[in-house]
Amino acid sequence: MGTSAQTSVYPTLVDLKAFALWPLLAGLAALYVPTFVELANGLWSTEANAHGPIVLAVVLFLLWRQRARLEIGASSVASWSGALILLAGLALYVVGRSQGFPLFETASLLPVLIGILLLVGGRRAISAFWFPVFFLLFLIPLPAFLVELMTGALKTKVSVIVDAVLYAAGYPVARDGVTLSIGPYQLLVADACSGLHSMFSLSAMGLLYLYLMEYKSVWRNAALIAAILPIAFVANIVRVLVLVLITYYMGDAAGQGFMHGFAGISLFVIALLFLFLFDLLLGLLVRVRK
Repeated sequence: MGTSAQTSVYPTLVDLKAFALWPLLAGLAALYVPTFVELANGLWSTEANAHGPIVLAVVLFLLWRQRARLEIGASSVASWSGALILLAGLALYVVGRSQGFPLFETASLLPVLIGILLLVGGRRAISAFWFPVFFLLFLIPLPAFLVELMTGALKTKVSVIVDAVLYAAGYPVARDGVTLSIGPYQLLVADACSGLHSMFSLSAMGLLYLYLMEYKSVWRNAALIAAILPIAFVANIVRVLVLVLITYYMGDAAGQGFMHGFAGISLFVIALLFLFLFDLLLGLLVRVRK
């Protein structure tokens, strides 16, 4: 007579890890939903960090999109590494939360998520979810001293270039630091006009675009990455030029009113289109080389 195999009624280690996944997700939500609510009412309501909700939505979408690739089960080395990284992330969260440091509190999500992935799925989980984890970097607010340093340098560059272009075009323009005088008007190139925000946002969207396109050509990916910041910088210069000319021809109220915000949104969309057109050109070159 043949014997039939019996399934053990005792849960395996894999079963226990799968069962533990939902409590981990619930714990993540309990920790970071209050953080995101506070960011939505604070930093994310400013122009410099307005991309925060979009980045969070993209990360959640990518994690959900890749969920089928999560294989439960990790080696002991990966489990220990994951536990240590998770504890470090939780310590960073506690410091940020208790001391009111949004930078630490938000940045803690990165080691916390890496630790959980290592605990649940080991290195294979990191391999499957590397881009959503990497994309979390765009969620972290930049330190104030770094923003001030980069903004100051960018404002000066933008002011010099805009002044040179308008002067070459025959406009009555003069520059004093980051203040442009044209006709009877004086315009200050403020922090929002430095282009740092558009560079940060376009970098995020450009890298997301590359990830979704899954190009195999190394040089094509490298060329697109190298083009992101120059495109964002040029688009911002065009934005400032447009605002200066609107002020010159239509008055200060027009330049600082609705057109100010509209110009920022329009130039960001145009910068994205330029990136897509550049990618189209690279695609034609790839086919020619073949």
